[in-house]
Amino acid sequence: MSDERLPGQDATAGTPPPPAPAAQPDRTQEPGETGEAGEPEAQVTEELRARVEELEDLWRRALADLDNLRKRTARDIARQQAEERARVAAEWLPVVDNLDLALEHSTADAGAIVEGVRAVRDQAVALLARLGFPRQEDVGAPFDPTRHEAVGVVPAPEVPESTVVRVVRPGYGDDERQLRPAAVLVASKGA
Repeated sequence: MSDERLPGQDATAGTPPPPAPAAQPDRTQEPGETGEAGEPEAQVTEELRARVEELEDLWRRALADLDNLRKRTARDIARQQAEERARVAAEWLPVVDNLDLALEHSTADAGAIVEGVRAVRDQAVALLARLGFPRQEDVGAPFDPTRHEAVGVVPAPEVPESTVVRVVRPGYGDDERQLRPAAVLVASKGA
């Protein structure tokens, strides 16, 4: 036998040398990444980072849009309120004009003045009705706490108990919207 050795053979055993120790991971890589196997993970991380930035941008834009909507809505509401106040005030101008005319004729016949004031009152009541608040004439109607404010009880044996016998101060409005309830006197059977 010869002493010739093949490269990579151990002289004592005739077996190949033990494998070299495994390469240590690069300590400059981010945690969770290892060599080429970590490349897809790094790509996913970068994609997630980009998606988060995109969603944050969309979120900020949505907040800005919401803030702009709030400001625009507040301006629109203020404008509509001002327009409605002006419309209602314009509706009252004829009533004020007629009151001025009544005052100009204050030295005239007392009966004519009373008739003029009554006409102005009727004009104002009609205006309230046009604005959606008709006058409530409830004498003889059953007392309804949602439409009436009882300011007194009077004995009235000739009418059913809890019936409105007199309107002290008229109410304005309907069942859905009430400007104010009617102040009424209610019938009682007792003496």
